[in-house]
Amino acid sequence: QKRVELARALVARPTLLLLDEPFAGVTLSEKLELSEHVRNARDSYGATIVLIEHDIGVVMGLSDRIAVLDNGRKIADGTPDEVR
Repeated sequence: QKRVELARALVARPTLLLLDEPFAGVTLSEKLELSEHVRNARDSYGATIVLIEHDIGVVMGLSDRIAVLDNGRKIADGTPDEVR
């Protein structure tokens, strides 16, 4: 289901992609596959991706810039290396 939703969103080659917890409730293999599709969208046609995700490992692997929120307050902002 998640793959179909992501494929439907990517077929239009959007310049902005909003993803709200796309990796919730998927297996590790599905998470890896979905991550690759998101990475390809970013790299192939320069899509800006706003990703809301609780799995910090996924976020670190996909992001150029990260803002970490806690109860609606920004507690960290920067590159993955700066946020570590």
